[in-house]
Amino acid sequence: MDAGSVNSSSDMKVQSRFPLQDQHLQRRNSKENLDRFIPNRSAIDWDYAHYMLTEGKKGKENPAVSSPSREAYRKQLAETLNMNRTRILAFKNKPPAPVELIPQEHTSLSHLQAKPTKPRRHIPQTSERTLDAPDLVDDFYLNLLDWGSSNVLAIALGNTVYLWDASDGSTSELVTIDDEIGPVTSVNWAPDGRHIAIGLNNSEVQLWDSAANRQLRTLRGGHRSRVGSLAWNNHILTTGGMDGQIINNDVRIRSHIVETYRGHQQEVCGLKWSASGQQLASGGNDNLVHIWDRSLASSNSAAQWLHRLEDHISAVKALAWCPFQGNLLASGGGGGDRCIKFWNTHTGACLNSVDTGSQVCSLLWSKNERELLSSHGFTQNQLTLWKYPSMVKMAELNGHTSRVLFMTQSPDGCSVATAAGDETLRFWNVFGVPEVAKPTTKANPEPFSHLTRIR
Repeated sequence: MDAGSVNSSSDMKVQSRFPLQDQHLQRRNSKENLDRFIPNRSAIDWDYAHYMLTEGKKGKENPAVSSPSREAYRKQLAETLNMNRTRILAFKNKPPAPVELIPQEHTSLSHLQAKPTKPRRHIPQTSERTLDAPDLVDDFYLNLLDWGSSNVLAIALGNTVYLWDASDGSTSELVTIDDEIGPVTSVNWAPDGRHIAIGLNNSEVQLWDSAANRQLRTLRGGHRSRVGSLAWNNHILTTGGMDGQIINNDVRIRSHIVETYRGHQQEVCGLKWSASGQQLASGGNDNLVHIWDRSLASSNSAAQWLHRLEDHISAVKALAWCPFQGNLLASGGGGGDRCIKFWNTHTGACLNSVDTGSQVCSLLWSKNERELLSSHGFTQNQLTLWKYPSMVKMAELNGHTSRVLFMTQSPDGCSVATAAGDETLRFWNVFGVPEVAKPTTKANPEPFSHLTRIR
């Protein structure tokens, strides 16, 4: 017998077995299964039947014993106890008990209309995509990953910068630098999503046009050692070096160095401009966080920084400005600190501090919800999603087997890409899809707006 005939016979057995079982259950519960001439024992009230066959006839057999008042009482009692039935045998099933559609404990609260609750968002616990990232430099102080506004992700692997187009998954090589000036130590997209800055180990910074695949210029003379952090503010490219200096470069002009911030004594490993472009946050290997204000930098003030924040006890690389509160900054400390701290950058006050239990490598705010994502090192190498401001853990995402050094966010704010010392690049659907905003109507329209103005 061939395999096909075996399968067909087994299929017939499976098909015949389940319908027979379903049909048997239906027949057993159907009315046709009951013969109207055969009593249904399960539906008979045996206590009542025994009473009717023995005690129920005593009154009729001895009419002289029962008085009129007693007879009236007996009839009322029989009516109350449903004893006026004439049939002893039952030929039908008992009717099913009525189903209580609304539980009794909720009926008293039925007049209270509960406010519709937002359904809890599902957060996938594993990465939705994993790519190889060979030769990724395992260095906490560098910044080798960035996702541009054109939906293209840039990653530096050794001496080469690769571009990964998230719209179609294609990969291209932008540049491979010489060993004498490498490796690449930082990458950062300009706001236009076309131009990209590349920091190098030899203190230089290259500017590239990714669409034309050509180098535009090289910024020299600012730093004395590697450039590990970059941040754009319109046409200003801010660079942070191992020499502790922070330099504002105007990429439009030949003499590109326009401002220099001096405050860190060791390598600057974190740089982030606020959304307004007015304040710059910097973090360094000297455990310091500085807040710089552009208006103060342009003046000849002795102390250029606006605030010097000294609460961390380890290197500060992770910095993130809150998208829904302009003066709120989150910072994360390294292995000796393990804390996420929140700052009011107007006053310099520390609003909260949370011990995460492990090295904080990177921080990202959600663009759609009041949530904060942190990436960590030893011991779990996890991503942790926090609810702000309660800082309750919403999820922990595992997958990397080495510290998650670099993290960046897609332009729509839904996906997050992470790169780790395990030489993998992972994509996480952690922030979810943003809700469609309802059109806002003008609450108080201007009076007489429909009339023509007299000028």
